Amino acid sequence: MNGIMFQGTASDVGKSLIVTAICRLLAGEGYRVAPFKSQNMSNNSYVTSDGKEIGRAQGLQAEAAGTEAIVWMNPILLKPRSDQQAEVVLLGETFQTLSGRDYRDTFYEKGIATIKEALSRLEKDYELIIMEGAGSPVEINLKDKELVNMKVAELADVPVILIADIDRGGVFASIVGTLGLLSPRERSRVKGIIINKFRGDSELFTDGISWIEAKTGLPVLGVLPYLDQHMIEGEDSLSLPDRFSLQGKTGLDIAVLRLPYLSNYSDIEPFLYEEDVAIRWVGSNKTFGRPDAVIIPGTKSTISDLTYLRKQGLDQLLIKYLQEGGTIIGLCGGYQMLSRTLIDAEGSDTGTPGKSVPGLGLIPAVTTFYEKKITVRASGSLYKNQEISIEGYEIHLGQTLPENGESLTPFLLLEDNRREGICELNGRVIGTYVHHLFHNDEWRSEWLNRLRSRKGLQTHKPVMLKTLKEQKYDELAERFAPHLDWQTLKEMMIGSGSRC
Repeated sequence: MNGIMFQGTASDVGKSLIVTAICRLLAGEGYRVAPFKSQNMSNNSYVTSDGKEIGRAQGLQAEAAGTEAIVWMNPILLKPRSDQQAEVVLLGETFQTLSGRDYRDTFYEKGIATIKEALSRLEKDYELIIMEGAGSPVEINLKDKELVNMKVAELADVPVILIADIDRGGVFASIVGTLGLLSPRERSRVKGIIINKFRGDSELFTDGISWIEAKTGLPVLGVLPYLDQHMIEGEDSLSLPDRFSLQGKTGLDIAVLRLPYLSNYSDIEPFLYEEDVAIRWVGSNKTFGRPDAVIIPGTKSTISDLTYLRKQGLDQLLIKYLQEGGTIIGLCGGYQMLSRTLIDAEGSDTGTPGKSVPGLGLIPAVTTFYEKKITVRASGSLYKNQEISIEGYEIHLGQTLPENGESLTPFLLLEDNRREGICELNGRVIGTYVHHLFHNDEWRSEWLNRLRSRKGLQTHKPVMLKTLKEQKYDELAERFAPHLDWQTLKEMMIGSGSRC
């Protein structure tokens, strides 16, 4: 197989971003390239055009590669539901919810077979497969049954490049330690090293490069700069503090509740492009303040996270905030929390069938959780202004319906003539199951301008995200390219197939 795999000395060293840049560079040179991550653990997901669910990172990497995202690019997605269990999404569809032990004991062989099939499918349709590992390849307690690092590189028979994050410190030890814990066979597959997130003049690291190459016998194929506010969506919540740094932004203050099982936080990413919008991640009543708007984001465990909000005293603050004229938007799980009552009919949210808990009571509705997950792309328009179109996707269990036949104003009118969500109090409280609501430029601009006008700020023209996104992919590739030994990397990728 022609391709290459990027593995890291730890989580959040920049693997996903580097793979995105490599895909863009290769696509720009005319190659048919596909990203691949055999097993992803993330609640930040992406819905393919056929309504299947994969890791968001692979969806974005496919966009950067100029190709359609498909389930074979991320055949296994693990979505944590608690500290002990995760939903297993297999080839885009819910398979089972398993504990870590059960996953290792019962799923391994099925996982290997699925990964082999995915690699075979991609090899038929693409010239190059750019693979991404997960975490560290030398987690000794997991190494015998891993499905995402060296085992996958062996199945694909591709070279491995090790990425180390110099910004977090300890870069020399992390490289030497990782290589030292690999078996001789695994170690022989590593063909180079990339140093990521370097701040300042890389010429000052020349001695460091020499030491690494002498100590490991491997070439350093790049010293990549630390990219501040690169705007490419992150894979998991580890990167939230850096990505949403306020950096002196003044204007609108939007509070987003930081839930323990936060999912699809890419819903919030568009605000990074708004020069006068500051995002604050709020986890307790002490930091709530007096925001211009509050967003309750999606969650993989709605009732558990609602319990967390209560323990933090945020439930009463939200009720008071709305009563005093505040604006609240609930997205997916956040929408469910707005209800008066939440009923886990099938035990699909809590594991306890029939469990019922009170919601925030901000809308006269009842949310009922069922067993079957809805995963679909959605498009339509605002219910009250059908000239404003909306596109997004739904990933959720259950339904939210008016309580006792009460009349609620829908938020959206979808193309299948389905009324979706709620919009009450002149838009001060909105709930919807449609993710990526704020990625719709006209709607986002209208909503923000209403907040700006209320605060006495100047209104802004819409920021066109689709155009900016393509520019950011290009900028990412352009900023990394001069710092890579690009020719050597390409020779490794293209030459790897000769060994199959």
